[in-house]
Amino acid sequence: MSVNVNRSVLDQFYRYKMPRLIAKVEGKGNGIKTVIVNMVDVAKALNRPPTYPTKFFGCELGAQTQFDSKNDRYIVNGSHEANKLQDMLDGFVRKFVLCPECDNPETELHVNPKKQTIGNSCKACGYRGMLDTRHKLCTFILKNPPDPTEGGSAPVKKEKEKKNRKKDKENGSGSGEGGSSENFDAPQVVDRDDDDEDWAEETTEEAQRRRMEEISNHAKNLTLSEDLEKPLEERVNLFYNFVKHKKETGTIDAADKDILVEAERLDVKAMGPLILSELLFNENIRDQIKKYKRHFLRFCHNNKKAQKYLLGGFECVVKLHQVQLLARVPIILKEMYDSDLLEEDVIFAWAEKVGVDLHLID
Repeated sequence: MSVNVNRSVLDQFYRYKMPRLIAKVEGKGNGIKTVIVNMVDVAKALNRPPTYPTKFFGCELGAQTQFDSKNDRYIVNGSHEANKLQDMLDGFVRKFVLCPECDNPETELHVNPKKQTIGNSCKACGYRGMLDTRHKLCTFILKNPPDPTEGGSAPVKKEKEKKNRKKDKENGSGSGEGGSSENFDAPQVVDRDDDDEDWAEETTEEAQRRRMEEISNHAKNLTLSEDLEKPLEERVNLFYNFVKHKKETGTIDAADKDILVEAERLDVKAMGPLILSELLFNENIRDQIKKYKRHFLRFCHNNKKAQKYLLGGFECVVKLHQVQLLARVPIILKEMYDSDLLEEDVIFAWAEKVGVDLHLID
């Protein structure tokens, strides 16, 4: 589910959206920590590096933070609820994202470590000014300026594009526009005439039905391309609803191929096992692993990222049914391993992070 970047704006059609924060608490005792699962997506929506809001949480909570950009893990020490962090994120957005003039989030930071200043510019209204650097996060920003490849070099890119356009115009000016238009326009006119003749000649019911199918397929292809342009969270929701519909209509057992195709269409294949776990597993997970083995294999075979998402879904199932499943975690993992859903190194890496005893797995 997405929320407004500026949550003080209640308009549901507000164009600036971000995913709602997802937080997962790991570990016990002194080693307890909160992993912000979708920090990369949230930071992308804010046009800020994911380390900035994570460090902001650490400053506000007086807690240490950890960054693992390779594995997209952004951690705040201690146990913190997602709603609490979401409210805290509003403070980050007000101080470091929204324009002070127009309240739009279309801003960029300009860091000058030598002068120890942080500038702020807005693409929406043209505002340019300086940030108040008294907040503790500013020290971190000055030491860790935004990566130029993440948007800081946008003006440079625009200048290069302008120069390239000028060169293209200069190189193409001698070729003449008249010749090129003659070469390309004439065949298009011929094609249009052919199409008109086909539509005029074929007036049978079969021809009309075939044309309607072509129009329907064309509209379907447009819908597919539109779905791919949607944010990740919306695509995941579409996939979730697709699988849920298969389950509710009783067609899930034979729908493993269709489910894979839909996940690939929406470009959420790696996250597929997470959704399947939520919809297909409960306290009877051991029987369900055997029943839906084929479904999970289509995603997890030789795909370690998908296997990690499967483990994430497994964690959620165990939390929902702790009484029945907590003591059986090693046995269930063994069954997933024997079913080729998980590879050994993926299991042990996960177990080391969450502190599970795997003495039952050979």
